[in-house]
Amino acid sequence: MAQPAAPVAVAAGPGNAPPDRSAPTRRGTELSMLAFAAGLVTGALMLVEANQEQQLTLRIVWYGLAYLALFGVAHAAVRAWAPYADPLILPCVALLNGLGLVMIYRLDLAYSERALAANREINNQVPKQILWTTIALVLFLVVLKVLNDHRTLTRYGYTFGLVGLVMLALPAMLPGVIAPTINGAKIWLRIGIFSIQPGEFAKILLLVFFAAFLVSKRDLFMAAGRRVAGVDLPRARDLGPIVVAWAVSVGVLIFEKDLGTSLLFFGVLLVMLYVATERIIWVVVGLIMFAGGCVLAYQAFGHIQLRVHNWLDPFADYDGGGYQIAQSLFGLGTGGVGGTGLGAGRPDMVPLANSDFITAAIGEELGFIGLAALLLVYTLLAMRGMRSALAVRDTFGKLLGGGLSFALIMQVFVVVGGVTKLIPLTGITAPFLSAGGSSLLANYVLVALLLRISDAARRPHAGSRPRIVPQTPIAEAHTVMVERPEERPES
Repeated sequence: MAQPAAPVAVAAGPGNAPPDRSAPTRRGTELSMLAFAAGLVTGALMLVEANQEQQLTLRIVWYGLAYLALFGVAHAAVRAWAPYADPLILPCVALLNGLGLVMIYRLDLAYSERALAANREINNQVPKQILWTTIALVLFLVVLKVLNDHRTLTRYGYTFGLVGLVMLALPAMLPGVIAPTINGAKIWLRIGIFSIQPGEFAKILLLVFFAAFLVSKRDLFMAAGRRVAGVDLPRARDLGPIVVAWAVSVGVLIFEKDLGTSLLFFGVLLVMLYVATERIIWVVVGLIMFAGGCVLAYQAFGHIQLRVHNWLDPFADYDGGGYQIAQSLFGLGTGGVGGTGLGAGRPDMVPLANSDFITAAIGEELGFIGLAALLLVYTLLAMRGMRSALAVRDTFGKLLGGGLSFALIMQVFVVVGGVTKLIPLTGITAPFLSAGGSSLLANYVLVALLLRISDAARRPHAGSRPRIVPQTPIAEAHTVMVERPEERPES
C-alpha cells in the first residue's frame, strides 16, 4: 500500500487564509481607560460636592460604579461585535459624557438654590441626561449589532440623502406650533411633551449620502476645465452638486436662522470633496460661494444683521441680545488660567450654561488649562477616527470615516468659537457634553459608525501565508507522459 506523501505548502490567496486570531485587539486597554475615566468623573463629583458644601456620602461612589457599569456594557458589546475597533474612541467619549454630567449636576445645584429662594419649582436636568445617555447607549449597541459592514450603507445612499434633506428642511416648513423659534433659531420640532432636533440626525444621513455620491461620481469632480493662473478650474457643468449644497446651507441660514448647522453642513461637504479629489480648488470655490451667500443674507435679513452686531460688539446691547455672550466672556475671564475650581464659580450666571454655553461654564471653573485639556480629548477622538479612515481599505469607508471625524471636530469649533466670540453665536451644542437628547443620540450613532470603520481598518486580513495541502499518494496519482527533447549534436 502506498503511503501518503508529506503535505506541501501552497501560497494562499486573499480569501483562503483566515484572519490572524493572535493579533492584539487592545480591548484590555479600552477597559482600563474606561476605568480611568470613571475615576476622573467620580473625583470631579466629589470636588463639586465639597465646594458646594454638600455632605460627602457613598452615593457618589455608587454613581461612579454605575457609570462604569454602563460603559462596561458598551465595552462588552465592542469586544463581541467589533473586537478590532480602536481602543481609545469609546474611552474618550465616556470621559466627555461623564464630564458633561458632572457640569450639569453642578449647575443643577445652583439652579435649585435659586429656585428655592424664588419659591419656584426645581427642574433638575441630570436625571433626564442620565436617561438620554442610557437610551443613546442602547441605540449605539443596536447600530453596532445590526451594521456588520459599513459598506452596506452605500446601497441606501440616495435614500439617506433624501430623508436627510427632508429632516433638515422640516423645521422651516412647519408652523410655529410644531416648529417653534427657540433662542432665535427655528431648528426644533415639538410633539406633545417631546422635542427633537432633526438636524442632528440629518447630519449623519447626509454624510452617508455624500460619501456614497462621491464614490460613484468621483470622475465628475476630477475633470479639469479651463486653466487660469496655473490652476485647473472645475468645469461649469460639474458645479451642479456643490451649487445644490450651497443653496441648502444658505436656506438653513436664512429660514431657520441657524448659522451653526449651515456652516457644519457645507464645511463637511467641502472637506469630503477635497479628500475624494485632492483638489484644493473645490474648497476655494466652495468658501467663496458660502461667503457670498452670507453677505447676501446679511444684507437681506434683519435677524442676521442683529446676530452679527451682537457678535461684533455684545456690550453695545448688554441688557438685550449681547447679554449671553457678554456673560460668557466675563465667566471665562473670571476662570483665568487655573479656573475657580469645580463648584466654586458662578457659571449659572450665563443663560443656557448647561446646553449651548456649557464650554463657558467649564472654562470658568477649570480655567484655560481645563478647557484646553477638554479640547485635546476632542482632538484625540477626531484623530483616532481620521486614522481609522486612512487605514480602511475601501474608498467609501475612507470618505465616511473622514467626514464623521471632521464633523465632530467642526462642531466643537463652531461651539467654542461662538462662546469665545471668534464667530457669531450658533445653536449647536457641544458633542457629549451639553444637556439634550437629540445631540446625544445622534453622536452615539456617529461613534458606532466610527468604531465599525475602525474595526474594518484594524482587522487582520488574509495575507500570503502558505496553506498546508496534503499531497496525493503516489499510487493514486495520475500518469503524465513527458516527452524528452531531442539532443542536438554539438557543432
